[in-house]
Amino acid sequence: MSRALHFIYVATMVFITIGVTYYLADIGWDYYHTPVEARWDHPEHDYFKGSGFMGHGLGIIGTLLVLIGVVLYSAAKKWGFLDRWVRLKYLLEFHIFLCTVGPIMILFHTAFKFGGVVSVAFWSMVLVVISGVIGRYIYLQIPRSISGRELSQNAILDMRNAHMATIESHTDQHESIKVLLREAEQVQGVGLRKRWSRFQIWLDVRRAIRRLPIPAEDKRSLIQVTQEEIRLGYTLSRMNVMQKWFAYWHVAHRPFAIIMLVIALVHIIVTLAFGATWIW
Repeated sequence: MSRALHFIYVATMVFITIGVTYYLADIGWDYYHTPVEARWDHPEHDYFKGSGFMGHGLGIIGTLLVLIGVVLYSAAKKWGFLDRWVRLKYLLEFHIFLCTVGPIMILFHTAFKFGGVVSVAFWSMVLVVISGVIGRYIYLQIPRSISGRELSQNAILDMRNAHMATIESHTDQHESIKVLLREAEQVQGVGLRKRWSRFQIWLDVRRAIRRLPIPAEDKRSLIQVTQEEIRLGYTLSRMNVMQKWFAYWHVAHRPFAIIMLVIALVHIIVTLAFGATWIW
């Protein structure tokens, strides 16, 4: 998937998420702003309440979206049966999308009433979403293959050796570019200043490459290689730390997800036991 298509893919999911949230808030604005104790007299109470046509439907659809997002990504990550057709990172983004839209629908299903055991599931869901955002950031810091699988340290070192061989084959008489690359590797940290420093060094490398007496096509290829080399050098220096953070993140993310799913399952069983079957 090209960068343009990837941008459209992500932008579409963001647009749908915002659109769904706005639509649900707009059509139920008057009902959701009515005090809970006065909703019984609201003309649309039977429509928007948790067991109503809209409220119940949102709960069912939202739960299905979450289940699809969790099962699809977890299964693809564990068994890799979709690697031939789609990269794991795109599945992760789709997983995040479904597990964001789904909870939003579940939120409107509750009609913003939280109490009892269901509130535990709701707040677990909130923590799962928040921890998912944090996990996505950590995930991006760990080098991965084209398919999205985590790379080993040896694989990264092999990639860097290949990069340096390519760079040296074009810059054997231009030590300044190698010096700049070494300077970029020395700039550690995630702060805005550090990122800006690495970006400035990258601009200097880019300008130096453009002055090389080599064909334009080789310049473009070399610019891509040096950019990747700077990125790998930075991420490799923090790889062990990020892997530990990712392991700690799983310790927090998974239990909340399991609690949410178990209580949701109990809620569904109890609901069916009381005869609430939506449109069927």
